[in-house]
Amino acid sequence: MPKTKIDAVELTRQLIRFQTVNPINPEEDCVKFVGNLLAEHGFKISYHDYAPGRTNLIARIGGTERLPPICFTGHLDTVPLGHVAWSMPPFDAEISGDKLYGRGSSDMKSGVAAFVAAVIEIASELETGPGVVLLITAGEETGCEGAAYLASQKDLVGKAAAVVVAEPTSNYPYVGHKGALWLHANTEGVTAHGSMPELGVNAIYKASRAITKLEEFDFNVARHPVMGPATLNVGTVHGGINVNSVPNHAEFSIDIRTIPGQKNETIMDQLDSYLGPEVTLSRVVDLEPVWTSPDDPWMKSVFELVAPMHEATIAPKTAAYFTDASIFTRAFDFAPTVILGPGEAAMAHQTDEFCYVSRIEQAVEIYRALAENWNNQ
Repeated sequence: MPKTKIDAVELTRQLIRFQTVNPINPEEDCVKFVGNLLAEHGFKISYHDYAPGRTNLIARIGGTERLPPICFTGHLDTVPLGHVAWSMPPFDAEISGDKLYGRGSSDMKSGVAAFVAAVIEIASELETGPGVVLLITAGEETGCEGAAYLASQKDLVGKAAAVVVAEPTSNYPYVGHKGALWLHANTEGVTAHGSMPELGVNAIYKASRAITKLEEFDFNVARHPVMGPATLNVGTVHGGINVNSVPNHAEFSIDIRTIPGQKNETIMDQLDSYLGPEVTLSRVVDLEPVWTSPDDPWMKSVFELVAPMHEATIAPKTAAYFTDASIFTRAFDFAPTVILGPGEAAMAHQTDEFCYVSRIEQAVEIYRALAENWNNQ
């Protein structure tokens, strides 16, 4: 049977033209466009909405009892355009030289297009082996909501024995990323006239005392040899209604990035005790770190595969951002996971976001080889 060749660059352009800005534009139409394409080439597909129009796709082909499939995953939502005007139309997917411009070009519609094109090309081979499962998600940009929904549905994602996350890495294999614990913190006071502050309780003072303490907070854990230390940052502060009133409410946000060995639940307990009863904490994003040993046999095979495409020797690296792997790696019983995609990490969320066309074509080769090698075990 002749192979079907899908132009991954053109598919990337088609995906960019779907406006899937989270949370303004739901992903449903874009996801179903991909689903229909896969269904035309023999994949079994199913759609799963975690909210109206917020559609996830599961696509499968092949399968044996002997070995679970390899999983490829990516999201189709994007961040907003930002306040700075673009010099290139953000949804026209224009190409200039080796650069394909558009919101989502690097993060991460090029990655999704590349693995979809790769597995369609070898679909007939995949039918008779362990095959692949594709998890294409909604709502990743706001905390992996789509992935969390899929993983929460018993037996929905099934099994996989290796995971490829097509987030932007310039096709360099990353062996993990830090976790993320985003917290909303509140302090309460008693309002009074600004000329009589002794009659009130100033919530901003409570918040400022807590923030000052956080600058000195120590996780008391050793830095990770690849990821480095856990970090904490206070990102926003809000409080008060006007200058001449004692504020009875203040709030601030905390962004914590964790490393393997830390548990978010434990950190919450630490901070509750450290900040005391004046501060109330609630979770906004709660994602654990992802780490696969570079000595894992499958990870070694990934390194060997991509090494000729990079001038330097492949050394263990991790991503600065979080991904759906926080959810899916655990759903698949901590299957070895590589983060590897054609996008440029530095272009994610940027004005005039672009992806190199040559990287997309290279990613198709990598993904096809990963799927073939897995299927031929």
